[in-house]
Amino acid sequence: MALNTLETLMVASLVLLLGRKIIARVSFLRTYSIPEPVVGGLLVAVLVLVARSTLHVELRFDTTLQTPLMLTFFATIGLNADLAGLKAGGRSLAVFLGVVVGLLVMQNVLGIGLAWALGQDRLVGLLGGSVTLSGGHGTGAAWAKVFSERHGIASATEIAIACATFGLILGGLVGGPVAHFLITRHGLAARTEPSGTDMTGFEQPKAVRPITADALIETVALIAVCLAVGSTLESGLNGTAFELPAFVCVLFVGVVLRNGLAMSGHYRVFEAEVSLLGNVSLGLFLAIALMSLRLWDLTTLALPLLGILFIQALAMAFYAIFVTFRVMGRNYDAAVLAAGHCGFGLGATPTAIANMQAITDRFGPSHLAFLIVPMVGAFFIDIANAIVIKLFLLLPIYG
Repeated sequence: MALNTLETLMVASLVLLLGRKIIARVSFLRTYSIPEPVVGGLLVAVLVLVARSTLHVELRFDTTLQTPLMLTFFATIGLNADLAGLKAGGRSLAVFLGVVVGLLVMQNVLGIGLAWALGQDRLVGLLGGSVTLSGGHGTGAAWAKVFSERHGIASATEIAIACATFGLILGGLVGGPVAHFLITRHGLAARTEPSGTDMTGFEQPKAVRPITADALIETVALIAVCLAVGSTLESGLNGTAFELPAFVCVLFVGVVLRNGLAMSGHYRVFEAEVSLLGNVSLGLFLAIALMSLRLWDLTTLALPLLGILFIQALAMAFYAIFVTFRVMGRNYDAAVLAAGHCGFGLGATPTAIANMQAITDRFGPSHLAFLIVPMVGAFFIDIANAIVIKLFLLLPIYG
């Protein structure tokens, strides 16, 4: 049974509403700040799996809107990035990037070491490391081709997709409990913001926003420019040494556009409208991504590899608690950063933002976390991960 684009959009919208209703009724999910798209999306994915297994009916969603929604989300991240604010948080951004690189190295060391201990090919352990966990589906699929063609790893693509799927699920489930533990254990609280502070950013997804039709249309126009120019830039860089994913190019164009207009003094980006459209696109993207998960792909994971992934998820939680949180200051911002790190350290940047939104919606805003996580998770991590993976491939331990 195949659903078309509009039917898939309808189901995605209902998934978000379903997730909200379930969280409102289940105190455990509220307590540990599990994001609405994760709850609703995973429930639908499980129901699809049950229908496929018992009724032999496979429900297929049209994911045509998934990429445009993801790119729209990253465009709004760029349009919300004030270079003055990034400069103010520059030291924290650099420190957090160092923490992220440390995780990349740990994931690969752990993956290779566990694979060796369990009698598996060490390259399979690398696939169960930063390639798919911090890298996600896109990076995993790209490197799987290399592993298959150059290193002779059978079913590398299937293994990579399954590992990335596992990571995406755990990324949305681990972040909330980690932050909840840190906040309650250390008695942390959000900083009190001065009166008159704009509270309509990404960290307050349910805040009431003053919006006009004209401002909304202007914001849609800015997003469209980001998508068009970013896609052109991605095509131009394709095949060169500076090749970057489309979402990074779109985010970069958004940063340039927002700050270029600010410096010109002729136009000011409406952050309330930008964050509203960003939150809508984020919710729908995650709903479609999670409800479309082919959970039966996880059956391709051999028991040793499944064990590696469970240990990786546990290691991510401990790393966030004992490294990310402590290095980033042992305060409320650091706890929110830890939740975000779990999101893109196991899954993807949109999952990281959803994790942090679930925390800040309950405990209060964290401007620092929403300043540096999108930039590191969407831009720097892809570059850092590619370098780390290539360095690990140079090690004379395979074969």
